[in-house]
Amino acid sequence: MKKIALLLLFAIAFNTVSAQSKKKQILLLGTFHFENPGLDVAKVNTFNVMSDKSQKELENITDKIKKFGPDKIFIEWNYERQAKLDKFYNKNTDSLLRKDADEIVQVALRSAKKLGHKKLYGIDYNNADFPYDSLVKVMTAANQLDLIKKNEETMKHYEIDQNKKIAKYSLTELLLDINTKASNEDNISWYLETAVKGGKTDNFVGAFLVSEWYRRNLYMYALIEKLTESKDDKIMVLLGAGHTAMIREFVEHNPEFEIVELATVLK
Repeated sequence: MKKIALLLLFAIAFNTVSAQSKKKQILLLGTFHFENPGLDVAKVNTFNVMSDKSQKELENITDKIKKFGPDKIFIEWNYERQAKLDKFYNKNTDSLLRKDADEIVQVALRSAKKLGHKKLYGIDYNNADFPYDSLVKVMTAANQLDLIKKNEETMKHYEIDQNKKIAKYSLTELLLDINTKASNEDNISWYLETAVKGGKTDNFVGAFLVSEWYRRNLYMYALIEKLTESKDDKIMVLLGAGHTAMIREFVEHNPEFEIVELATVLK
């Protein structure tokens, strides 16, 4: 009997350890802003996600997300306005899908409804600063002509490249391209190669802008951690691609999570 009891205890302990070591899967779905309010520093054309072709693609994309089966979907919505998000989520879905081009509706809400979720989870933090105009001013004041040129060329290259892709690619192709390793690296490199250098040696506007960007994304990541429960095996995070690139950096240092690539989900 003692041997049986010991074996049972060993089995329980082994299963507990195994359960604890199982990684949670996280789908980081970076996107461009479907409605394109023009608030980003780089200006790109608007892609028509309401066309018949794009709507068919969105049905296919969200069917694949349903098959992946995230237990929670996190979105770029101010976490302090969760009550408003709950009301928004409970509106007439068919009506929203027909008239609202926002990625929150077209991807997140559509997916969540297919999955039978009761809500979406807002994780955006909007109390961080982004003093881009001040950054440009201190570059000029410091006579950083090469840095100014590099900044302008980087923005122009991005705009031209994205506009070419918008004119050529399907919605699915655009989303897959945005979520490649190269695109993730590009979304971070400007902060660490250009912005951080802005200003004279006694001026840290550039570094402050970068630190605020990190802070915003780190707070969003903290909310993902806090809202992900032990029972959640899979989660999905839908944010602008600049945000998911940063979230990816944080997740890669967390052994509790395993990143699932969008290309794997959509194959």
